[in-house]
Amino acid sequence: MYNVGDKIVYPMHGAGVIKKIEEKEIFDKRQLYYEVEIVSEGMDILIPVEKADEVGVRDIVTHSEIEQMVHVLEEPMDDMISNWTKRYQSNMDQLKTGDILDVAKVVRNLTLMDRKKGLSSGEKKMLMSAKNFLISELILVDGKSQEEANNFIEETVPIV
Repeated sequence: MYNVGDKIVYPMHGAGVIKKIEEKEIFDKRQLYYEVEIVSEGMDILIPVEKADEVGVRDIVTHSEIEQMVHVLEEPMDDMISNWTKRYQSNMDQLKTGDILDVAKVVRNLTLMDRKKGLSSGEKKMLMSAKNFLISELILVDGKSQEEANNFIEETVPIV
């Protein structure tokens, strides 16, 4: 179980800090919830304590894992699936893992694709969400501001 003040990651949303742990009744069920402030989005979310492992809540990454993320961002674009629907689903599956390296691959590939030929509105939204995920970990691990973290990612992905 995590404690108030712990820094955690909630897949698909990003990294945040547990503000409080309290019992709430939601949908006629009383249980403990983590109230987590997602730092890159300035929003609070509730996560049932008993479901935290099941939904993929994890500790934030280390500086060493940030370095691995940087290496992933610097690599060339993967061969992308040409079918938009299949590509979108493949990217979504990677994002759902909550693994920083998987998310970095999605950010790199979509950023490079956007620079090369542009993205659909759905993929632009996905890129923004994935980038916010990385930004949130950079904020909590490296102490960067949101703007610094965003610029860092933009500058790390190679120019095509």
